[in-house]
Amino acid sequence: MIRSMTGFGEVQRESAIGIVSVQIRTLNHRHFHTHFRLPSGAERWETEITQILRKSISRGSVHYRLAFRPGPGVVHPVQVDHDRLGAYLAALNDIKERHQLAGDLDIGLLTRFGDIFTSPPDELELLPFEEVAQATRDALARVAEMREQEGGALAADLRESLGAMVQALDAIGTRAPQRLLEERDRLRAAVAELSGDAQVDEERLAREIAYLAERWDINEEVVRLRSHMAQFEGLLDDGGSEPAGKRLGFWVQEMHREANTIGSKANDAEIARLAVEIKTAIEKLREQVENVE
Repeated sequence: MIRSMTGFGEVQRESAIGIVSVQIRTLNHRHFHTHFRLPSGAERWETEITQILRKSISRGSVHYRLAFRPGPGVVHPVQVDHDRLGAYLAALNDIKERHQLAGDLDIGLLTRFGDIFTSPPDELELLPFEEVAQATRDALARVAEMREQEGGALAADLRESLGAMVQALDAIGTRAPQRLLEERDRLRAAVAELSGDAQVDEERLAREIAYLAERWDINEEVVRLRSHMAQFEGLLDDGGSEPAGKRLGFWVQEMHREANTIGSKANDAEIARLAVEIKTAIEKLREQVENVE
């Protein structure tokens, strides 16, 4: 089954110290490309997160957002820098003695020196990366589910376009020999009109028709186009897990090449019209394939 490059997945995972939230959105892109929105302190995990994403997504623009909310019961003890506090006390006592100042040193004065207290550790420093990794994998599972659903809808549209091409090719197969018969009759009538009562040289007329048949022959192009369409449809039927978008794009290019040749060799208004229908369907295939992983 083919997969779309468009998907979305969001997960909230409770850990011992808070809630981890991961949101992943994927969009069209020719290659694998990432955009990260990470809280301060989580940048160190970007490489590991990218490796997890690559295991599930081969190409596309991946927008990844990580958020963390500490739990209500998580309290970090305040730590005191006793060396710095001792230095402040020594300096203040030296000032008091040197200048014979009155008063006692109390806790109220010391708390004015905020740098004696160390900041509590960042919660993300306490969060195990495995919590982030598992939330990422869970969000990716939801992205994959949506991409497969979108892929099913894409496959149906692609088959519809292939069906339109089959109908046009069948009509071309019916029309192609008729145009030669019509050209033969036209040439016979033209020769008869120009030569008056003279007998038409049937052998020479047959050689002329054979020459035109060779110039106008589109059988090889039709056969190759049908073969490319079969290869394309085979990829739609393939139940493997390998991404098919680039291979589908290759066969679309090959189809367009054959359709162009059919149109240029048509020399018939009806076949030319049908060739335009085929190229229109191929262009629709091209647009749809751009969203296939």
